[in-house]
Amino acid sequence: MRGQENSQSSMFSYISLEQRVPIDHPLRRLRLLVDGILANMSAMFDERYSHTGRPSIPPEHLLRALLLQILFTVRSERLLMEQLDYNLLFRWFVGLSMDDAVWDRTVFSINRDRLLCTDMGREFFRRVLYLAEWQGFVSDEHFSVDGTMIEAWASHKSFVRKDGSGPDVPPGRNPEVDFKGEKRSNATHQSATDPQSRLYKKGEFTEAKLRYMTHALAENRNGLIVDVETTQANGRAEWEAAQTMIVRSVRKPGATVGADKGYDTAGFVKALTRRGIKAHIARKATGSAVDGRTARGKGYAMSLRRRKMIEEAFGWIKTVGGLRKTRHKGLEKLSGQALFTFAAYNLTRLLNLMRPATA
Repeated sequence: MRGQENSQSSMFSYISLEQRVPIDHPLRRLRLLVDGILANMSAMFDERYSHTGRPSIPPEHLLRALLLQILFTVRSERLLMEQLDYNLLFRWFVGLSMDDAVWDRTVFSINRDRLLCTDMGREFFRRVLYLAEWQGFVSDEHFSVDGTMIEAWASHKSFVRKDGSGPDVPPGRNPEVDFKGEKRSNATHQSATDPQSRLYKKGEFTEAKLRYMTHALAENRNGLIVDVETTQANGRAEWEAAQTMIVRSVRKPGATVGADKGYDTAGFVKALTRRGIKAHIARKATGSAVDGRTARGKGYAMSLRRRKMIEEAFGWIKTVGGLRKTRHKGLEKLSGQALFTFAAYNLTRLLNLMRPATA
């Protein structure tokens, strides 16, 4: 029998948000992990906010919303607020009731900037890592390091002379600008939109764009990210950031660090050796700084195979996490965004690793 369409909308609902979310939905398990982490960060939130004045968006709500933006690849705060208005799953995860008003986009962005910083992002990242360590998923002996380029929120047209001697940019939206034949470099030019970004390319025949770089240190047991560093883009950024992360996170003597051929330099290998760390770096065809005895070992071959797991993290943050191109301007905000995004990646890995075995 055909059902009849009822155009009369209901005035009241007798089903709560908790009942509408399926009991086996993956966000339920994620919410438990995130709630525990945010509860432990309550003292930090108290320090960040004033004790007087108008109440702001609760930081717990704001950080859960940022996690949703990363996990569901929501490309802007405007769309995130739209989703929060009618998506009951989003409302439940953030902690809003069905009748709570959704924040204005500009209010959300202003409040977000208070938390989207390096120290807050690193603290959240560390809390996620502590949870993984408590579960025994993190290795303290074998690591891999790598870096990737993040496109800045700035165009070539904004890359102008620092001394202001260049031609004036025509008025209007997206004007025509001809810089053919003009020699432009980071020494003489900078972006008027994002001055901290740098014109950079990695390959000989690739396109130079305004970019940053973010670097990660992963453990080789499950591919979890144990440290993150975001820098300006330059030729030495990968080695310097790798040394910073290794000093900060690799403490066990005799540990191994795998990397691609870009890290096969005498200075980097010597820096690892001085710290008692074995450099399991892919060797160049000629002039390699990695000795042949190390390259013939079974552990070296294993490190080169396992280091490829770090590429999964970089692929995830760019395709799912929306970090192929930053939505923010400045190194500080990008650093916070990268830390939150890698923390979200670790959370998704934890959900898989902690999944109960099926009968």
